[in-house]
Amino acid sequence: MSTEDNSVRDPAAPPSALTSLLYLFAFLAAVFLAAAAGGAVTATSVGDWYQLLDKPPLTPEPWVFPVVWNFLYFLMAIAAWLVWRTSGSFDRSGLPLAIFGCQLSLNLTWSILFFGLKSPTLASVEVIFLDIAIAGTIASFARYSRLSAVLLLPYLAWALFATYLTIGIAVLNQ
Repeated sequence: MSTEDNSVRDPAAPPSALTSLLYLFAFLAAVFLAAAAGGAVTATSVGDWYQLLDKPPLTPEPWVFPVVWNFLYFLMAIAAWLVWRTSGSFDRSGLPLAIFGCQLSLNLTWSILFFGLKSPTLASVEVIFLDIAIAGTIASFARYSRLSAVLLLPYLAWALFATYLTIGIAVLNQ
């Protein structure tokens, strides 16, 4: 008779396939919950107030934003999951995932400032902090998974483009 407890996982062992899949769905749910909250705030003024604003050159058609953002949110969730999966636990991936959570919160805050409070000026200041947080997330993720860092590069590029748009709107509508 064995006294060995097979239910206790070796902390150095990678998570099981089922656990990994469940966490993938958890990361997707968390990221898309933040996206839905931002979308709800955006919906309060995108159809009226935003339409009346002067916009800088290169502003995309309105349909482009939800398509791009949904793709980027998907990549963000996959990147965060890869960091967790590579490290094998939240204990070992806590700092990069905390930075990820911070940038995700800043992403939502931008929607609140820009669309909720209708303040392109405040959103212009905040989006710079968002850009820095995304760059910090990429740097911290790269230590765990190069692929996770690469998956966030389109997000950084789009956020920098959003910075241009946000500041452009703030300047053109003072």
